[in-house]
Amino acid sequence: MRYITTGIEKSVNFAAVKIIHFSVAPMKGKPYAALVLSMIFWSFSFVWFKIANRDYDPVAIVFIRLCIAIVFLSGFLWITGRFTPVKKGDRKYFLLLALFEPFFYFLGESFGLTYVSSTVGSVIISTIPVFAVIFAWVIYHERLKLINYAGVIISFIGVLIFITSGTGSITMNPRGLALMLLAVISAVGYNMMLHKLAYDYDPVTIVNIQNIIGAILFLPLFIFLDLKDLISTGFVAKSFGSIILLAIFASCGAFVLFAYSVRHVGIARANIFSNLIPVFTAIFAFLIVGDRLTVRNGVAMAVVIAGLFLSQAGKNRQTVIDTDFAGRSA
Repeated sequence: MRYITTGIEKSVNFAAVKIIHFSVAPMKGKPYAALVLSMIFWSFSFVWFKIANRDYDPVAIVFIRLCIAIVFLSGFLWITGRFTPVKKGDRKYFLLLALFEPFFYFLGESFGLTYVSSTVGSVIISTIPVFAVIFAWVIYHERLKLINYAGVIISFIGVLIFITSGTGSITMNPRGLALMLLAVISAVGYNMMLHKLAYDYDPVTIVNIQNIIGAILFLPLFIFLDLKDLISTGFVAKSFGSIILLAIFASCGAFVLFAYSVRHVGIARANIFSNLIPVFTAIFAFLIVGDRLTVRNGVAMAVVIAGLFLSQAGKNRQTVIDTDFAGRSA
């Protein structure tokens, strides 16, 4: 396991355990531009999915999207000669990476978006940094500042405002909520695996491998659930065009840009930028799909975003116990 740090690193090696204290200082330039662009692409993906789903079922959309992405990324790697062989010890991480995302994440997101609006879906997805904080505390016992805990609470309050009416009743399908939460949890797992791979592999290679494994995982579901309907539906230009856009900009562009950014700024700082997704999506959904955008929605999104920023405030100072350094000096 490797870490890129720009702050002061102190390490103590105890036989099979290495404890690292580090802080990640702010980066500048390209990584942040890449993050903003990736969030714009992912924001559009909610709208493109809604358009494609008018004629095609979720599994068919995801499978075709992955296949198109594989063609584009494999072509790029072949032309540039940047194919990187996967180390034997990393195969399990790539498998877990693809299981979390695209497999479980897309199942949750794609089916979840059939029950909720694009804007609601994007707000729930924007809680990924909050869940990342919780999982880090439970699994890795990372210490959080009081302001971080406050941010977690504020973010959930914002989500509750968004999915409830003025009387406090739930206005969103519970099944849709459960499926979108599956996507959120899967994204957290994906981030953990990505952190293990981002420093050793080219971002394009990582995303291409995850798409290939993901397509293999989705193939049985596609054959048994959606193939017959896809054949009967045939080619619908507008919907299929949306799938192509999903493949190029979301499955290729957004994931590659995000993996590149993680390599330079780390998981915690990169995830902060998912706060931009509900803002972009609400605007795009309003302009393209016709989703309603009310004052209440705007207030809720502002609360969610404010809470998410608070949950990540300050330098990321972590204690990481790494057993991969057994028998090696610092």
